[in-house]
Amino acid sequence: MNHVLQLGILACVMLALMTAGWVWQRRHRNAGIVDVLWAAGLGMSALWMAATGSGGWLPRLLVAILGAAWSVRLALHLWQRVRDEEEDGRYRYLRSHWKGHQGKFLAFFLAQAALVLLFSLPFMAVAANPTQTLNGWAVLGVIVWVGSVAGEAIADRQLARYRRQPESRTRTYRGGLWHYSRHPNYFFEWLHWFSYVALAVGSPLAWLAWLGPVVMLGFLRWLSGIPFTEAQALRSRGEDYRDYQRSTPMLFPWFPKPVKDSHEHDAR
Repeated sequence: MNHVLQLGILACVMLALMTAGWVWQRRHRNAGIVDVLWAAGLGMSALWMAATGSGGWLPRLLVAILGAAWSVRLALHLWQRVRDEEEDGRYRYLRSHWKGHQGKFLAFFLAQAALVLLFSLPFMAVAANPTQTLNGWAVLGVIVWVGSVAGEAIADRQLARYRRQPESRTRTYRGGLWHYSRHPNYFFEWLHWFSYVALAVGSPLAWLAWLGPVVMLGFLRWLSGIPFTEAQALRSRGEDYRDYQRSTPMLFPWFPKPVKDSHEHDAR
């Protein structure tokens, strides 16, 4: 199947899926479902590219397994939050800022469908790789995938455990991996995309795989990730979060700096 048709069919599926998600959020007043559908949509796109790609059986099998497994873990984690908690503060802020305007929410959901297409391109690159045998690049890709997905899962689990405690509404979590980075889940999410760069080595579309880590870093660091999350954290936790900002690296993990009067016990 040619690449234009691959993306065209995927676009139709994602438009339908995100429109259904928009209807769901209207009924439940919880826009967090968009994150669940984004993660699930990428898993579907990995399977779709693997099934319709022109490459060898091994890279297609690997991108299907790794892309789908990453997607299932993240989508289930996000769904648990959507199901068990009130709407995320970031989306409550948008709901207030947009005065509940459903046209803007629909545009937001459809924009996420477009992002699924963009982030499906690394999967397309891997699925076009003609390699037929296991090589060092494939092994490296699997190693990067295992390490990064495990790191993201650990960070998510640590924060989810803390969020169940009453003090989480006003205090900033500084335990576990969150002691070394304000966003370790984002760091490992970004790192995960390098696994497809390694798996795409030898593909005629290998350059597309670099869109994963490059574009993801742009979104996390400057657009919808860290700026959006930290603005909400400052609204809800104020000076406590400012202390955290002053002491702890933003994205890339490192040892925190001592800050005068910073809180000594765990909080986020």
